[in-house]
Amino acid sequence: MTQFSPWLASHVETIMLWTGAICTIALFSILYKENKVYRVFEHIFLGLGTGYMVSTNWNDIIYPKLWVPLWDKGEWWLVFVLFAGLFYYFIYSNKFNWLARLVIGFFLGVTSGRAFQEFVNDIWPQVATSFKPLIPHAAVAGPTAGKALVKELTTSGAINNLIFLVILLCVMTYFFFSFEQRHPVIKGASKWGRWLMMFTFGAIFGSTIMGRLALLIDRVDFLLNDFGPQVGGKGVMFALLMGAAVLIVYLVSKSKGQAPEYEA
Repeated sequence: MTQFSPWLASHVETIMLWTGAICTIALFSILYKENKVYRVFEHIFLGLGTGYMVSTNWNDIIYPKLWVPLWDKGEWWLVFVLFAGLFYYFIYSNKFNWLARLVIGFFLGVTSGRAFQEFVNDIWPQVATSFKPLIPHAAVAGPTAGKALVKELTTSGAINNLIFLVILLCVMTYFFFSFEQRHPVIKGASKWGRWLMMFTFGAIFGSTIMGRLALLIDRVDFLLNDFGPQVGGKGVMFALLMGAAVLIVYLVSKSKGQAPEYEA
């Protein structure tokens, strides 16, 4: 790169900083309203993501697992995998699209079977571990020296297991739809189960918001610490960001206060 363009080689870092800042600000422009600048950069990122996905599929899957074994190692039976993949393109033929449906149906069955297996392997251990002791006890030594057959359960651990059991039963009671919940105990447990699930969903939503805020903090940190020196320092960049935020809030509030225009 130095021989090709010395100026470009000496300004690579500056160009990368300006490119990252322009892309970040263009994508943040959606905070004001839908605009063409945001659409352009959105399509650029989608194109880059698609290109990266194609490159990853070729370098990590097709080339090492199909091309090299088929052409370099002589594993000729892999040609049937190639033909099976090509059958997908018969979906564009009105006459032979049934061939594509055969392959799609086969792989849907395989994928469903693997998904069911993964579901069982993930859920069944949770069912077994939901049976927790409620009475404190000492550790029970096993036949192997230094290894306990049953772990010690303290009083605080027993209280924790009791809280877990109550929450589990309340939530499961909420999903009892086989009979009408008229008994006060069942009705109250169902109500508590609904509230406990709402707490859980709120925690999940809060975790999602924290993830989004982490992305925002990363971009703001980039604009202040990395790109800031390009425009006069962190203070100048912070003032520009605050001014942009105030301007967006003003424009949004102004657009909401205007009455919609209707054509005659």
